[in-house]
Amino acid sequence: MSQKLKLAIVGRPNVGKSALFNRICKRRIAIVDESEGVTRDRLQAEAVFNDFAFDVIDTGGIDPRTDDTFGGEISAQAKRAIQEADSVVMVVDGKIGISVLDQELADFLLKTQKPLTLAVNKIDDLEQEYLLHAFHKLGIKKIVPISALRGYHIPELLETAWKGFSLAQSHSSLPATKIAIIGRPNIGKSTLVNSLLNEERCVVSPIPGTTRDNIDIPFIAYEKEYLLIDTAGIRRKKTKTGIVEKKAAYRTEKAIERCDVALMMLDVREGATTQDKRILKVIEESGKGFVVLLNKWDLSKGFRMEHCKTALLQESSFLAHAPIIFISAKEGRNLNKLFPAIEAVSAARETRIPTHQLNTVLERAMQLRPPAMIRGKRLRIYYATQVATKPPTFTFFINYPELIQENYKKYLLHQLRKSYGFPGVPLIFQFKGKAPRE
Repeated sequence: MSQKLKLAIVGRPNVGKSALFNRICKRRIAIVDESEGVTRDRLQAEAVFNDFAFDVIDTGGIDPRTDDTFGGEISAQAKRAIQEADSVVMVVDGKIGISVLDQELADFLLKTQKPLTLAVNKIDDLEQEYLLHAFHKLGIKKIVPISALRGYHIPELLETAWKGFSLAQSHSSLPATKIAIIGRPNIGKSTLVNSLLNEERCVVSPIPGTTRDNIDIPFIAYEKEYLLIDTAGIRRKKTKTGIVEKKAAYRTEKAIERCDVALMMLDVREGATTQDKRILKVIEESGKGFVVLLNKWDLSKGFRMEHCKTALLQESSFLAHAPIIFISAKEGRNLNKLFPAIEAVSAARETRIPTHQLNTVLERAMQLRPPAMIRGKRLRIYYATQVATKPPTFTFFINYPELIQENYKKYLLHQLRKSYGFPGVPLIFQFKGKAPRE
């Protein structure tokens, strides 16, 4: 994967950075809200302008005077984004004017000697561009009036930000496998991302709900391309009090829809809670593959892995077909097992069984355990065929659909998994009636 140029968006809190990020990416990725401090981690996504693909980075508001618990770490994340970036856009509020924080940030950015563009936001049309003149005091030469919400002068902003760069014409090429990291709040999702990347990429705190946005991170492991999606934790419905938390939970469910494989993180000391099972149901119903990560193994003393796994499967038998890995995200333990498991699940989602092989397995299964007689009739499967992948979907042509019982359906599913594995992948069975002629 060739290294794309990076554009960082920075500014003090609540000037419209996330709205601009969404506008440039042409999709709603960052949560936009009027309250300060909504964005905490630095978000990264691919954008395309005039056939040129680049990465754009959204950051939390820089305010060293804030009382926000995460203020210092948010500023540190923003400074890392500035360091990584090839070009920087500083956003200010055109209606409010220059603040002390704006001046301090402009002075800091000018000292970095990074290519710098000032985006004066909330300028909706030509008649409001007179508001621009006051911002020349910041000392930034390249100034563009914009409206992130209305899309005013966004092309002009990007042309200015990339002026002087040799831009190779390229088209967007998303990573082959999208991986969503899912779990309850404070389970260790952001710590896992930081461990995989070997850098402080996400804000980590013992306070539940630290991560609010979905964070897309391009990543290469074992010479393969991935997109890591760190998500906010899905809480129980009764605990989702604020609008930002509700948006975060919605984004997590959307991340499940976007991903190929979900890494479902559980606390090894608690096993699968009712809420974890609900999330797993969402993953399966979305047709996604999943790997179960039992995190915080470093805090579990006096237990053997095989005993913990047996206890988990006794309580949650539906996890039997999923890869289960005991990890310590904090210490990096067993993370080398992660990507082989992801590849196995990803390959299983794309598995296609030839019709003759599928029917051989089914014939053998029905001979071992013939279906029961129901009201004088016995289920008969004429043949089956696989009609789709991602997830693998099978259509069974049978005599009477009402004769298919749930326990026999589970038996057939088990026999199919026994023959072909399908680790961590839901299988979809469809039954179509084809009644015999009397």
